[in-house]
Amino acid sequence: SMVGHRSLFPMPLIEAKMAQVTDTTGLAELAHREYQSGDYERAEQHCMQLWRQEPDNTGVLLLLSSIHFQCRRLDKSAYFSQLAIKQNPMLAEAYSNLGNVYKERSQLQEALENYRHAVRLKPDFIDGYINLAAALVAAGDMEQAVQAYVTALQYNPDLYCVRSDLGNLLKALGRLDEAKACYLKAIETQPSFAVAWSNLGCVFNAQGEIWLAIHHFEKAVALDPNFLDAYINLGNVLKEARIFDRAVAAYLRALNLSPNNAVVHGNLACVYYEQGLIDLAIDTYRRAIELQANFPDAYCNLANALKEKGKIQEAEECYNTALALCPTHADSLNNLANIKREQGYTEEAVRLYSRALEIYPEFAVAHSNLASVLQQQGKLHDALLHYKEAIRISPTFADAYSNMGNTLKEMQDVQGAMQCYTRAIQINPAFADAHSNLASIHKDAGSIPEAIASYRTALKLKPDFPDAYCNLAHCLQIICDWSDYNERMKRLVQIVQEQLEKNRLPSVHPHHSMLYPLTHDQRKAIAARHASLCLEKIHVLHKPPYNHPKDLKASGGRIRVGYVSSDFGNHPTSHLMQSVPGFHRRDKVEIFCYSLSPDDGTSFRAKIGGEAEHFIDLSEIPCNGKAADRIHADGIHILVNMNGYTKGARNELFALRPAPIQVMWLGY
Repeated sequence: SMVGHRSLFPMPLIEAKMAQVTDTTGLAELAHREYQSGDYERAEQHCMQLWRQEPDNTGVLLLLSSIHFQCRRLDKSAYFSQLAIKQNPMLAEAYSNLGNVYKERSQLQEALENYRHAVRLKPDFIDGYINLAAALVAAGDMEQAVQAYVTALQYNPDLYCVRSDLGNLLKALGRLDEAKACYLKAIETQPSFAVAWSNLGCVFNAQGEIWLAIHHFEKAVALDPNFLDAYINLGNVLKEARIFDRAVAAYLRALNLSPNNAVVHGNLACVYYEQGLIDLAIDTYRRAIELQANFPDAYCNLANALKEKGKIQEAEECYNTALALCPTHADSLNNLANIKREQGYTEEAVRLYSRALEIYPEFAVAHSNLASVLQQQGKLHDALLHYKEAIRISPTFADAYSNMGNTLKEMQDVQGAMQCYTRAIQINPAFADAHSNLASIHKDAGSIPEAIASYRTALKLKPDFPDAYCNLAHCLQIICDWSDYNERMKRLVQIVQEQLEKNRLPSVHPHHSMLYPLTHDQRKAIAARHASLCLEKIHVLHKPPYNHPKDLKASGGRIRVGYVSSDFGNHPTSHLMQSVPGFHRRDKVEIFCYSLSPDDGTSFRAKIGGEAEHFIDLSEIPCNGKAADRIHADGIHILVNMNGYTKGARNELFALRPAPIQVMWLGY
């Protein structure tokens, strides 16, 4: 989230042109020279002298109207223009000067009438057309403004400044090819006209022709070494092209010309940040803010740099300052949400991401971030919608594809997950996370050699990657590859120890912890950390604790036992216990089997389904809160968790405690 650049395309600001008719007599010539040099006081004195001598000299009246206009004495300016018109009703220059007064007063209709009258009286009156064009732009009539410039250029094709102004207008209208033609013609007429070179650079930049843009900006500053905007534009384009050293040089030249330019400091700081010079970036952002207190972009980027340095508290304050200055600063909302999420304030993060998206619905990164929090909360369908939005807005957003794959995998859509990971890798072949995620799909499908290959690719790309390392270790164990076994175990134990110390989710799954030389305390800590993940997921449901039955009245004296398993089907669990539900004494116990997986069509499923007194398919109730409500509504006294940490488990159901007694059995 970088500083918004100074716009490369400011709407052209056209100065009003005051018209005079040059008189060659000595005093008149002197007054004219004084006017041109900006000495309006002396010019006015000499004109008043002349006016007293020749009250009907329209040249003097025009000069007086111009002097008063430059001194912002609009009434007097209009008075002298009207006197000139009285003397000579055909005097085009006087109508044009009068038009300038009306335009200054924002009386655009009157201004336009006077300018139009002026060019009707004098069809080759160039300044009249320029003033008319400026008023038409102000009135929002761009098409007519273009026409006014075109007409002026028909009378005099060599007016390169006018042609460049026409180019600016066409550029602002998005007619880039026509604008380009204007600048090229202006340069052909006057090859040393730096402004046209710079404007042409802007058009090339807008058309994505970065190298041509750079060339033209460089030409502009070579022609005019004091051309501030061209240095800024050059810096911006080099920054976008990631040619950082040359961008720094351009911004430093701009700061030579304009040492207190806050925006240039801000953009320069962005380049330092990209170069990894974080301390220098921080100092430069602070300087930008000193120069311009109301600079939310700079506060936001300063916060990014502080966060990079681990100064989370200060970063948070800067994001909040940016938001105080500009409550709709979407980047700050998104980045602040990231901090809140890392601090465990999930709901605050969701609120901030959602606010950012209200302000800027096409904010792909915020969609993806919000999706991953929703996924963490178990709101998989909502997560999916936001990943899809992120990808619609930004079709080459590899992170969004990879994370969407994780969501689909959690929703048991293995094919969809595989497509997402593959697409992420297509977009960015060096994307380690996507390779690791793809490996996990292979691993779950039992394609161990493919899994090993993908984990190894991930680790080549990102050597410090605990998840990939521990999963690779498990794959090697599955195929009895004992090469470097001792070294591998040492590193694995070290990874787990570090993760537990930092209160991170360990990369070793609780179910696998018994395969490795960990201590019992470490194994317990791994399970506890995974258990707290379940608690986080149910926390967002905000469900009050259930009221449990205190006796057997409701069940007619029978104990209600619920077996919860994803393995009522062709699976070792059912091979071991398929007869158990049917063996219970129905006068003493009432049996409920809750399946976490859909019917696999096997005789194992049929036997359990037929012999248990009640058989409920919870795979049709994906929401953990609603599924727990169902168990509670059944009035279960003892709920048996038969999965533990094996595949297909929904330990969130147990975290919600829908039954007064909960036990683990058979699975682990």
